[in-house]
Amino acid sequence: MQNPRKRGNVMSRIRSGWVGLLLLTLAVLSVTLGCAAFVPPGPPIDSPKLNQELCTGYLPTNELPNSLTLLPPPPAPDSTAFAADQDAYRLTRVLRDTPRWELANEDAALLAETFSCALEAPIGREATPHLYELMVRSRFDAGHATGRAKVYYKRVRPFAMTGEASCTPHDEPKLIQNGSFPSGHAAIGWTWALILSEVAPDRTDALLERGYAFGQSRVICGMHWQSDVDAGRLIAAGVFARLHADPAFRAQVEAARVELADIRSKGLKPTRDCKAEAAALAFTIPGAP
Repeated sequence: MQNPRKRGNVMSRIRSGWVGLLLLTLAVLSVTLGCAAFVPPGPPIDSPKLNQELCTGYLPTNELPNSLTLLPPPPAPDSTAFAADQDAYRLTRVLRDTPRWELANEDAALLAETFSCALEAPIGREATPHLYELMVRSRFDAGHATGRAKVYYKRVRPFAMTGEASCTPHDEPKLIQNGSFPSGHAAIGWTWALILSEVAPDRTDALLERGYAFGQSRVICGMHWQSDVDAGRLIAAGVFARLHADPAFRAQVEAARVELADIRSKGLKPTRDCKAEAAALAFTIPGAP
C-alpha cells in the first residue's frame, strides 16, 4: 500500500506542475495579447487607474469559464473530424498572397479598431475611450479563458504540423509551444462581436459577420484548425454571459452606448479603409467554412 505522505508529495508535485503550465500559458497569452504594445502612451482617461486596468480583464482568472470542463477534447488524429479540419486548412491555402491573407495578418494583431467598419464608427482611445476600454479589457478575459484547455491538450498548430509558413511567421516561435485548442483569437473576436452587438444592436448583422470572419482568419492564417476556432466561439459565449454579472462591465457597456450616440451625432466615420476591407472579405472559397 502506498505511503500516504509519499502519495501526497506526488500529488503536490502534479498540482505544482499543472499550475506552472497554466501560468506559462497565461504568460504566453499576455505576450500574444500585447498589453504594453496595445495601450498607447498618454494620460489616463476618466479614471486614475485606467492605464493599469487596461492590462487586465474585468474578471479574476479564477472566475472565468473553465475551458477544460466546458469543451470536449479536440478531434483525434485518426478521426473524421480531424480530416474535416485538414480539408478546411487545405481549401484556404489558395488565399495565400491575396487581400484576404493580408486581412488575416491584420486580424492577428488583435486591434480594437478592427471592428470599426462593421460598427460604422471610429474605435480608439481618444475618439471613444469607453468603447476602447471595453474592448481592451474584455480581450484579456476572452483570451485567458482559453488557457486551461490549451495547457491540457497541447494541440499542435497547423503551421507546425504541416511545415508551411503562417501569415504571421514572426509569431511562430512564441506560439509553437502554445496549444492550438481552443483559439484565443477566435474567442476574442466573437466576444467583441457579441459585446458590440449589445452596444449597437442596429449593427448586429455586420458585427457578427465581422466577428465570424475574424475567427476564420486564424484558419486562413494557418495558426488554427477549424475546430479550434469553433471551440473558441463557445468559450466566447461563456465569457460574454459571465461578464454581465460584473457591475464594472455593465457600466462600461452603458457608457459606450452613450459615447457611440455622441459619435454618431457628430458624423464621425471609421478611420480604416472600409472599401479595402470589404474587398478582402469578398475573397471566399466554395465549400469552405
